[in-house]
Amino acid sequence: MTPPTEQDLPGAAADDATRQPRWRRFLRWLIAILIAVAGLGYSSWVLEFILPIDSNPTNTFLSQLAEKGAPFRWVFTTGDTISGALLIIAGIGGLLLFSRRLYSNLGWIALIGFGAATISDAQAPLQPDDPDGPKRYVDTGLFPQLHQLHALTSTLAVFSIYIAMVAFSVAAFKYHRWPILRHTGLWILIVGSAVTAWMLIADNLPGNYGLGIAQRIQVGAMSLWLVALAVQIVVAERDSGPPAKHRRSSGRIASTTAASGS
Repeated sequence: MTPPTEQDLPGAAADDATRQPRWRRFLRWLIAILIAVAGLGYSSWVLEFILPIDSNPTNTFLSQLAEKGAPFRWVFTTGDTISGALLIIAGIGGLLLFSRRLYSNLGWIALIGFGAATISDAQAPLQPDDPDGPKRYVDTGLFPQLHQLHALTSTLAVFSIYIAMVAFSVAAFKYHRWPILRHTGLWILIVGSAVTAWMLIADNLPGNYGLGIAQRIQVGAMSLWLVALAVQIVVAERDSGPPAKHRRSSGRIASTTAASGS
């Protein structure tokens, strides 16, 4: 009986990576680069500490950096738009290139959804309550404008990226692949989930509770996880084949079988 293969995640091909076609190796690297660049682009909010922007990270939200009328709005909308487009391309490439299994497919589809929601998020900016007043919110809670399209796209983006993170993590454990996602990726997921719980709970309590800081940690965790995913895809390139000892044993078994059959 032929033992099952472990082609459960990108980079888990049964044949040795050295025997893979060059175009497959090129596309694998390309997908990894797209995801890494998207992760870095999604962290464009860190520029608020460099650009001359009057904002308090403890009680302002990242959406306010790109709201209509905000200074340097184009910097943050451009970063999100480019990141979303790259993730859509990478997600489609992952579905077409890598082995198709339930959890990895779900991860790639969720990544595509996250890219689309991120683009929509950038193109549907937050609308200030008072266009003639200061573009600042204090003690507004997690979703100050539930009636706005931006709140919907932001929710879809967070929902999609967490589905991707959970799906790839489950696949990594289930099929004993991708150690970076089983360790570093898992801790990033735990931290991001804890901060999300912090935001959801604090939003229903009086006061601010540093929701702006919580959101920055949350979005930072998303960016770090995307970079970890990209690194894992690259590392899986050299780990996709069976261990050298296993290959030598298989070779000896094959030789013995051939000799006994001749």
